Amino acid sequence: NVSGWKDIVAVFKGDNHTVGLKADGTVVATGWNTYGTCDVSGWTDIVSVFAGWGHTVGLKADGTVVATGYNEYGQCNVSDWREIVAVCAGGHHTLGLRADGTCVAAGYGGYGQCDVAAWNSICGIAAGACHSVGLLENGTCVAVGDNTYGQCNVLDWTDIISVSANANYTVGLKADGPLI
Repeated sequence: NVSGWKDIVAVFKGDNHTVGLKADGTVVATGWNTYGTCDVSGWTDIVSVFAGWGHTVGLKADGTVVATGYNEYGQCNVSDWREIVAVCAGGHHTLGLRADGTCVAAGYGGYGQCDVAAWNSICGIAAGACHSVGLLENGTCVAVGDNTYGQCNVLDWTDIISVSANANYTVGLKADGPLI
């Protein structure tokens, strides 16, 4: 139910909810709210939002992060993150990209999807259900986590300018336009 939303500049969908970022830095959400997934009405100064399976993450203008929703694995434990420039949410984990090109992760890491501490020179991130992807400044990619469907087979990708992940796949946009 988004027909009444106004002044939306970005929209993200989770598995069970939809989140909208408004031009004034506030956030709206609709959908499954059993765990407080849509409890974003008090968020302000937000520059980016992301919806995971059952949690919602917001990046504030000052580089801090807020989260709400399902937190059984600690995927919402992001209040101490600083100098973050991008966030994304997977199935039960959250990724943050720091201004210095390093990454942080919170939540379920049973497949290794939170093993991002050694990453550096990262300029973009993506989170799938049980995997995480990092786009390096040189246009190549790294990935960790569940690779049952080949979703982490990104090491030979080159000239990538953007990555996206969902459930059991990863997509890369090449500089010359085609998707991988």
